[in-house]
Amino acid sequence: MVVDLKVVSNVKVGLDTYLLKLSGDTSSIKNPGEFAELKLNNYYLRRPLSIHDYDENNVEFLYKVLGHGTKDLTSYKEGDVINTILGLGNGFQDLDSKYPLLIGGGIGVAPLFNLAKEFNKRGIKPTLILGYKNINEISLVERFCEVANLIITTDDGSYGYKGNPVSYLKNNNVKFDKYYACGPLIMLKFLTEFNQNGYISLEARMGCGFGACMGCSIETKNGVKRVCKEGPVFSAVEVIL
Repeated sequence: MVVDLKVVSNVKVGLDTYLLKLSGDTSSIKNPGEFAELKLNNYYLRRPLSIHDYDENNVEFLYKVLGHGTKDLTSYKEGDVINTILGLGNGFQDLDSKYPLLIGGGIGVAPLFNLAKEFNKRGIKPTLILGYKNINEISLVERFCEVANLIITTDDGSYGYKGNPVSYLKNNNVKFDKYYACGPLIMLKFLTEFNQNGYISLEARMGCGFGACMGCSIETKNGVKRVCKEGPVFSAVEVIL
């Protein structure tokens, strides 16, 4: 669904990391892990962003400045209007886990907040492992702690466990029956090699966001699929990384 959403706030919450809140008709969002395409001024292609959180009137995006588009997005202020396509992607849907493990790396932590809230509605406070390069990359710790049992890893050991989320799993007894992960491709590759009982959300460059351009195609055991259309969430056993 294409809607005009109004900026409620757009604040810096970490190193080059911002939390953007928009208000308007969000009824087309159905599952945690879906994404949106934002139309920014002076850009032909829209910017795909994972949905961090949403309710019936608002949607939030946790994004990191990685290029000209996201840099310009930081200039949007309260009252500005952004034309947005909502309800894109399949999101996380198989949520029958009794002991869910959520794993995020880098800005891949973004969609896991709303996913944790979904488990909260089912009476479950999931384990959440978030991996960062260093302490300066970390943001919204208190927010994540409210909805999950939070474990933080840093590559340099400047905060929490020294290492990455997969090395933490290998070296600690973490109780889970299914995992839900989003993050850098290399993290997801090592994760699926370690354990395939879960789901991974892939990040990809997208031209259109709804399956027409084929620019985000990937190889799976069931043939070529599009991250924006058949994904971004795939079974860990399906994707060829």
